[in-house]
Amino acid sequence: MSTVLVIAARDDWPTDRVVKALTDGGADVFRMDTAEFPQEVTLAGRIDARRGWSGGLTTAHRAVDLADVSAVYYRAPNPFSLPATMSEPENLFAAAQARAGLGGIITALDCRWVSHPAAMSRAEYKPLQLATARTCGLTVPPTLLTNSPDAVRAFVGDVTGPIICKPVATPVFIEDDQFKAVYTRRVTEDDLADLRGIDTTAHLFQAWVDKAYEVRLTVVGDRLFPAEVHAGSDAAHTDWRSDYRALTYRIGTAPPNVVQGVRRYMDRLDLRFAAFDFVVSPDGVWTYLEANPCGQWDWIEHATGLPIAQAIADELQGVSR
Repeated sequence: MSTVLVIAARDDWPTDRVVKALTDGGADVFRMDTAEFPQEVTLAGRIDARRGWSGGLTTAHRAVDLADVSAVYYRAPNPFSLPATMSEPENLFAAAQARAGLGGIITALDCRWVSHPAAMSRAEYKPLQLATARTCGLTVPPTLLTNSPDAVRAFVGDVTGPIICKPVATPVFIEDDQFKAVYTRRVTEDDLADLRGIDTTAHLFQAWVDKAYEVRLTVVGDRLFPAEVHAGSDAAHTDWRSDYRALTYRIGTAPPNVVQGVRRYMDRLDLRFAAFDFVVSPDGVWTYLEANPCGQWDWIEHATGLPIAQAIADELQGVSR
C-alpha cells in the first residue's frame, strides 16, 4: 500500500490540516517528527543489488516500509532528541550519525516530494533567491549585501529615495529566554551618521519600493494562490509581519508575466512549494522581495478561504484540479 510520509514538528497545526486533507481523501499517512528519533522511532533500512531501500520506520503504534513511500511532505521538523545521559561530544557525534543515517535514507527515497530538503536548504539563501528571481524575469529592488560602512554610503548615493535594512537569514532569535524578531526597518539619517557595527556581520540593504499593498503568493506545484495584504498601520506598511492585527486580506490575481516568472523560479530551484512576497506599487508593478521554501500559509487560508492545505495534499498524491 502506498503511503505518504509526513515529516514535521509534532505540534505543527498547519501540518495537521494537510494530514486531515490526505486522510479525508483516503490516503495512508505515516507522520513523524525527527525529534522522535532515535528514542521513539526505530529505523531499519536495507539496500542490495536487487532492490532499493526497504525495511522501515517503526513507532510504538505503527510501521511503514520505505519501499511503500510514494510521497514525502517535509516541513521544518525539530532536532533529534538524544538520551540525556550522553556527554556533549557524544551528543554531537550521535546527532551527526542520526542526520546522515535517518536523513540520508529519507532523502534517498525516489518519490514525490513537497519539497526535497536539499532543494529547500539551497533555496533559503536570499542572495540566490534574488539572483534566481532576476534571471526568471521578475523585478527585484536594488540590493546591497555588505559588512562595509563605505559600501552602504555608496549605495545610498546611488539609490534614489529611502532604503531599508533587513536580516539576511531568519529574523528570529532568543535573548534572555525570550523569543524576539528583527523586522524590516527604514534607514534614517541618524543611522547613516553612525554605521558602527556594520562590519560585524553581513547586512542586507534595499531600495524602498513604494507600495499600494503587498501580496503573499503561495505556490503549490502548478497552482498559484495570490492574496493581497493591505496594511492598516505605519508599522505594517514597513513590514506587515510586525503588526498582524492591522492587516486585511483579499484574494488577488497575479499578472501573466509574474506567473511565468514564478513558474520558472520554481522549476529552476526544484521546488514544489514556496511562499513568495511581492510589493505592488501604486501603478501596479509587482516587485519580488523573497520566496520562503517553508513559508507559513495557514493564516492566509483562514483569512481568504484559499484551499492551500488541500492543494498540498493533492500535490502529494499527484492529483490535478
